[in-house]
Amino acid sequence: MRGSLLAQVARRLLAVPVVLLALSTVVFLAMRLLPGSPATALSAGGAQTLSARELAANEARVSQALGLDEPILTQYAHFLGDLARLDLGSSFYGSNGIAGLLGGALPATIELTLAAMAIAVLLGVVSGVLAALRRGTWIDASARTVATVSFSLPWFALGVLGIVVFGVWLRWLPVIGRLPGSLGYHPTTNFVLLDAILQDRPELVWPWVQHLILPATTLALSMAGFITRIVRASVLEVLGDDFVRTARMKGLAEGAVVRRHVLRNSWLPIVTVLGLQFGSLLGGSVITETVFSYPGVGNLLVGGVLQRDYPVVQGAALAIALLFTLVNVAVDLFYLVLDPRLRKG
Repeated sequence: MRGSLLAQVARRLLAVPVVLLALSTVVFLAMRLLPGSPATALSAGGAQTLSARELAANEARVSQALGLDEPILTQYAHFLGDLARLDLGSSFYGSNGIAGLLGGALPATIELTLAAMAIAVLLGVVSGVLAALRRGTWIDASARTVATVSFSLPWFALGVLGIVVFGVWLRWLPVIGRLPGSLGYHPTTNFVLLDAILQDRPELVWPWVQHLILPATTLALSMAGFITRIVRASVLEVLGDDFVRTARMKGLAEGAVVRRHVLRNSWLPIVTVLGLQFGSLLGGSVITETVFSYPGVGNLLVGGVLQRDYPVVQGAALAIALLFTLVNVAVDLFYLVLDPRLRKG
């Protein structure tokens, strides 16, 4: 049994580099198929008086310096060679190392995604369980209606609505950035909560939470609606099983029935949804971070696409894909823990 489990773990982990290679290839080709070239913007150099011939000559020199004049297969071979050495290159603008840019942006995205996941799980599981236990009542109808509406609204619409209501009208929450510039935050790990502990700066925590509330809630609401419907369906299915009726006939309190029997046997489909929706959250973070000017990988990715900064886009896409793939591997492994029957073969 242990050998079978280790073999399944090994197979899932070996699939990670294959997925990353496929995605990096797609991103590499997609960026070069987009209209426009970074050499065009870089060759102008901010000058307004260059002739068309001078601009063309500058563009040719920039393309040669960046290796963009080489055949695409040659560029791809260089890209794979750098990737094999874990060298993500540097930005075309400012020569900032991609690893350094990701080191600054990735913690912000992880914080945002985990906060959104926590809010979504709390709202979705509680409302889904209540809807199932009060099936056919106004609580059930209200939970399903709110879940449908929140799941249907796009992230950018929720983000703009949150900015207008809570940022502009009520002025309760900040709507831009991650921390006020007046705090003079100098990151150690770039995880604000961890840095607040390491640097003994508790004054960082509350402003960070305030800046996190709106983008995290924006991401969470759509996911919470989906979780509500899945949890409700899963709990209703388990509530009709014989072992639940037996537990009630034995006189077990309703709360104990729900905790010990219903929730425990409803987790498999819920875990599936959480793993899949984590990838959805990472995709939504691209939009949400842009709306709130949140300095994460999503914002970095959008800026890179707009500037045709190939190394930035490739590095940001790989970082998002790596997070998504590792979470899905973790979900698969958690499956094996929850259901021993899956360990066979």
